[in-house]
Amino acid sequence: MQKVIESLHRAEEGFLAFLLAAMTLLTFIQVVLRYAFNSGFIWALELTTFLFAWLVIFGVSYGIRIHSHIGVDAFVKLFPSAIQRILGLIAIAAGITYSTMMVIGGWEEVVLVWEINVETADLKWPMWFPLSVVVVGFGMAIIRLLVAGWTILTSDDTTLLGDEGEDALKQFAQKQDDDQETGK
Repeated sequence: MQKVIESLHRAEEGFLAFLLAAMTLLTFIQVVLRYAFNSGFIWALELTTFLFAWLVIFGVSYGIRIHSHIGVDAFVKLFPSAIQRILGLIAIAAGITYSTMMVIGGWEEVVLVWEINVETADLKWPMWFPLSVVVVGFGMAIIRLLVAGWTILTSDDTTLLGDEGEDALKQFAQKQDDDQETGK
């Protein structure tokens, strides 16, 4: 089971990397065509916008998984571990509530544009396709939040957030060690 989960993690990371690379490459090509040849693809901006939306919304789920979302936890850290755990679960409940509203609203929008057969302006794709990222991305966020809630309930981890201060100190200490090894 662990291998399946790790494969899904790698697939998610690969998909995010693909989205970023495709968006960057398409934008680069468009700039070269525009400024070097006074030309370009009429659909490039629309596709780049869709790729960016997918990157950001899938990134929400990924950020939950790797604990990289920005948060202000200085206040929470003033409390004992049990209270931190409760506050973490409250934050997770709020995130699940928000994500559920996004999934429901996104689904209603996807169904509506499916029924009335709306197309994108330049690519002429069915509009439900690029809009489906809201359903998929926030559905994944719900799963990640449920996992984070389970982690808070069953371990010593009381927060969804990474500790930026602690991470910076670790990186600084690692750099100091590396510099000493290389004689800098």
